[in-house]
Amino acid sequence: MLIKACLNGPRRPGDHPALPVAPAHVGRDAAAAVAAGAGALHVHPKDGAGADSLHPAAVADVLTAVRAAVPGVPVGVTTGAWALPDPEQRVAAVRAWTVLPDFASLNWHEDGADAVAGALLERGVQVEAGLWHRRGVAAWQASPHRDRCLRVLVELPDGLDAETTGARADELLAAVGESPPVLLHGTGSSTWPAVRRAAARGLDTRIGLEDTLELPDGSPAPDNASLVRAALAQVASVRAADGAGG
Repeated sequence: MLIKACLNGPRRPGDHPALPVAPAHVGRDAAAAVAAGAGALHVHPKDGAGADSLHPAAVADVLTAVRAAVPGVPVGVTTGAWALPDPEQRVAAVRAWTVLPDFASLNWHEDGADAVAGALLERGVQVEAGLWHRRGVAAWQASPHRDRCLRVLVELPDGLDAETTGARADELLAAVGESPPVLLHGTGSSTWPAVRRAAARGLDTRIGLEDTLELPDGSPAPDNASLVRAALAQVASVRAADGAGG
C-alpha cells in the first residue's frame, strides 16, 4: 500500500509553522517524510510570494531540491487550474518545463484537462487523474487519455463526517469502475476517515499538510513526517482489526 506525502498544497506561508514553501525546506521535509515511511511525494511549486506556480523555474527549483534530498523517490507536482487558469497557458507551461516530475496530478473537471494531459504525456510525465465528483469521473471516462493514466485519485472534500466519507468514497469508486490503480484521500474532516477507508479497501492513500493540519486525535500536527507516521499507524490499526475479525 502506497502512502504518498503531500507536503504543502495550495496553502500559503503562515497557514502552518512547518509548511514547506522554499525549495530547500521542501527538500528537507521530503527527506523526513520518506524516512517516516512515505513511498512517493506530491509538491506544489511556489513563486516568491508562496503562491502555487507552474513556471518552469519554480518547478525546476523544487524538483531539484527534492531529488537531491531523496534520490530515486517518485515525485509529482500539481497542474491545478488555480495556479494558471487559462488552459492554453497551462499547456505552454508544461511544454516549457526544463526539469520534469515523475508524474503530475490533473483535475479532470477543470477546463482543458485533456489538452494538459496530452502535453504531459508527450513529455513523458505520467498523469494522475484527480476525480472529485461524478462530473469529473464522466469527463475522465470520456477522455482519450483515460487508459494512459498512472493512477486515479479519488478525492473527497472537507465537511464530511466519517460515515459520509465512507459512503462518498464507495460511490465514487463504484463510478470509476475498472481503472488504473486508485489512491483514495480526503481533505480536512474527511482526511483520516479516507485513510482508514483506503486501508480497509486495499487502496493507496496520501497524507500531509496539504490535506490536514491535524493528527487523528484532533491535535495539531507538528509536521509532515508526524502525519505520515500517524497514517501508517491508522493503516496498521485497520489491518489488525480486519485480521481479528477473520
